[in-house]
Amino acid sequence: MLESAAMSNGLTQQELGRLIQVLRELRDKCPWDREQTPSSLAKNLVEEAYEAADAVAAGDSREIADELGDLLAQTLSIAVIAEEESRFGISEMIRFATDKLIRRHPHVYGDAAANTAAEVVANWNRMKQQERDDAGAKSALDGVVRAQPALMRAEKLGDRARQAGMDWVDIHSVLAKVREELEEVEGALARNDTTGAAAEIGDMLLALANAPRFIGHSAEETLRRSCDKFIARFAVVERLARERSLDLKLLAPAAIEALWQEAKLDD
Repeated sequence: MLESAAMSNGLTQQELGRLIQVLRELRDKCPWDREQTPSSLAKNLVEEAYEAADAVAAGDSREIADELGDLLAQTLSIAVIAEEESRFGISEMIRFATDKLIRRHPHVYGDAAANTAAEVVANWNRMKQQERDDAGAKSALDGVVRAQPALMRAEKLGDRARQAGMDWVDIHSVLAKVREELEEVEGALARNDTTGAAAEIGDMLLALANAPRFIGHSAEETLRRSCDKFIARFAVVERLARERSLDLKLLAPAAIEALWQEAKLDD
């Protein structure tokens, strides 16, 4: 068993080294790769992360491996450029990740106790806050990445505020805030203040993004499932329209709503 594990580790190191070597060769020999910068590759990193998440959700092992490989390649591509520019080395990047995992798991590598997943998360959040404080953070919301999708950011801001001691009491209070913001949207529209209405819609979305966590769900995953459901129902609407020789662009709203309600019966 140990021999098999050692052989597996050796093959992993060999393949990882081969990937890094290929990425370095591409930087030297491929005109496109030579032109890339960490900034130009960042968008690919995000795209590959989403594709990997989709593969995981689909559950296809080969697709998961393929997409995770693409994500790893994009990560290492940025690291190779950083290494060329003497900003940091790949080994340094890996060491940072390893050291951080060890530091944030004192119940495994130290003397701390954590017998449940909840205790692990509490310890993890406590250590992350200490790291932020050591780095000079002035607010509990410092470090919530602005570049992440706004829905995820909204949920993260709410959760971070909760950790600092400010939060809604329960999901009902969140929904009450949503209704309050909706009334303010209606008021702005009544004044023909579209800029104000947009701002109030943003406030409403910010509150609503925090509702799922009160019932044990992720805002991102909740909306993702609703998007999938919308796609499936819309496909049924399109099929029904084709079967009845109807043009959706020419139908009255009431007729489209009737098709939509019929499509819901297929759920």
